[in-house]
This record gives sequence, C-alpha cells and structure tokens, in this order.
Amino acid sequence: MKVGLFITNQQTLDTDMVSALDEQFAMVRLARDRGWDSLMTGQHYLNEGNNKQLQAVPLLARLAAEAGEMTLGLGILLLNLHNPVYTAETVASLDVIARGNFIFGVGLGYRDVEFDAFGVPKGERVKRLEEYLDLVQRLWTQDRVSYDGPGCRLDNVHMNIRPVQKPRPPIWMAANNDPAIKRAARSADAWMINPHATIDTIRRQIAIYRAELKAAGKGAPRELPVAKEVYCAKDRATALEMAGPYLLAKYRDYAKWGQDKAMPGKEDFSRSLDELVEGRFILGSPQDCYEQLKPYWEEFGVNHMIIRTHWAGMPLSSALASMRLISDELLPALHKV
Repeated sequence: MKVGLFITNQQTLDTDMVSALDEQFAMVRLARDRGWDSLMTGQHYLNEGNNKQLQAVPLLARLAAEAGEMTLGLGILLLNLHNPVYTAETVASLDVIARGNFIFGVGLGYRDVEFDAFGVPKGERVKRLEEYLDLVQRLWTQDRVSYDGPGCRLDNVHMNIRPVQKPRPPIWMAANNDPAIKRAARSADAWMINPHATIDTIRRQIAIYRAELKAAGKGAPRELPVAKEVYCAKDRATALEMAGPYLLAKYRDYAKWGQDKAMPGKEDFSRSLDELVEGRFILGSPQDCYEQLKPYWEEFGVNHMIIRTHWAGMPLSSALASMRLISDELLPALHKV
C-alpha cells in the first residue's frame, strides 16, 4: 500500500495565506521525512462561502521543492475548463519538475459558477472532458496534431515539450456518479475514488467500475487510489473533538456548492456530523483507523491511500499531531498491506 498526503489549499477568509503556505511546507516536510509516498492537491475557482484557496498548479510546483522523492499529483485538474494546449504543456512541465514522478488527476467538476466563468456550456461539459483528454495525449505522443473543436483549433501542430514519462504520466479520473465511474474505467488508468461517498456507495460502485473495465477489455488498474478524510488521535472521542468542527464546516461548504447533488442517491451534506461520519470519515486511534480502512484493500483492491488530515481553519498543531500518529503507527501497518 502506498500512502499519500492530500494538502488542503483551502483556508478560511481571515487566514493569512503566506502563513498558511508556511504551514503547508511543514506538513509536506513531515510527510517527506516520515516516509509518506505521495503528495496531491486539488483545484477550484471562485470559491464560495468562508474559504479561499491557492491554485493547484503553482502550489504543487512550489511544494515539489519540499517533497523530496514523494510522487506529486494533481488531484484533480478540472480538465474541461482549460485549453488543452495549456494543459498539455503545463502537465508536461510538472512532470519535468517532478523528474517523471507525477500523476495527472482529472475530473469533470460540478459547479455552474466555474463552467460559466470559463464559458463551458452545459451540453459540452462531458464532450470537452473526453475530447480534451484525448487531445492532450495526442499532443504528447504524436508528431503532428490537428483538431477543430470547442475552444481550440490546431492545424498540424507539433508540441516540443513532452513529459519525462513515456508515453505519458498515469491518468487518474475522479468520479462521483455511476456514468462518471464508467467513463473513468474507459478513459483513464484508474478511478480516483472520492472521499465523499459512504463505504456502501463505494461497494456498489466498485462493481460498476469492474464491469466497465471488463466491457472495455481492460484488466484491473496497476494502482487503484482512494482519497479519505482521516484523523488519528488517542481515541475516537478525541479525534471527533479535534477534527469534527473543521470537517463539518468543510462539508457545509460542499453542501452550498452542490457537491452532494453530484453524488448518487439522495446525499445531503447539510446533515449533522454524526450522520456525515457514518461510513464516510476515518476517525479514531491508529488501530481504529486501520480497521475502518481495511475494507478498502480487502474488498475493493485499493493500493494507494490519499489521506487528508487537515481542513480549513484547523490549527497546524492539530494537523501535525494526527500526521505524527499516522506516521508512527498507521503508516507502517499500511505499508505492510
């Protein structure tokens, strides 16, 4: 099992972002020095509610200087918002910065404010995702490329900057609902399982993913990643006390943004913390966390765990306390899986 750190680049509106960046450096250095395997961060634009965030690409490029041999990853880039030439050259540049130790995470997105800001009509969102992903790969691997589609026209162009990895970095696709999971099976190297779904939802969806892989003539992915909200403390009560308010605020923001409406079924992230925790968040002692995570590899075949243990507003000391416990007790056990 590989274990990664998901760096939260979202902060409350009253946060000094320079100080917050120094705190992110501290978390990355601890993960680097304690043997964590990977480092990822994500992307949104025009944040609503009580938070703001640094953009993923420049942040990840800067964190590379702190990350040592850790694998870097975009988790995720909102692919259909960006010109595919920008994406191809930017991701190739990140792969060079990471010395060929990089994961390209992509996703569709779900917020109208972002689609509207980038001029992506509702009827073109999936089309752009699929066509842009194909075009980016063509720009990396083909000598000459032509394309005439939404937002981009290319006439027999050649891209000189290429990724270090050949033919390209691994592509992970985030997906929440069933059609998106089928798309991930067809179009990407791995489905990046989201942290928002309950374990029962993932149990149902992993069957959908495997069936679509089979239908596409593909075997199991080399890496199957999952992102999880995890907080380790001496016991579950302490973990709830330390992490609960920040997790609840995070999912209240998700509810305002409509993240739960992008989920299957009748998800509602405006529920109480106790209701949100059940089957979704990993909280407790290192042994508690290990037992709660066990189904992800025993049942689902997950072999790359991306852990977020810091949320907007949480003091650095609280995040580091969880990271140290994870490093001392949970990480060695997961590495043996």
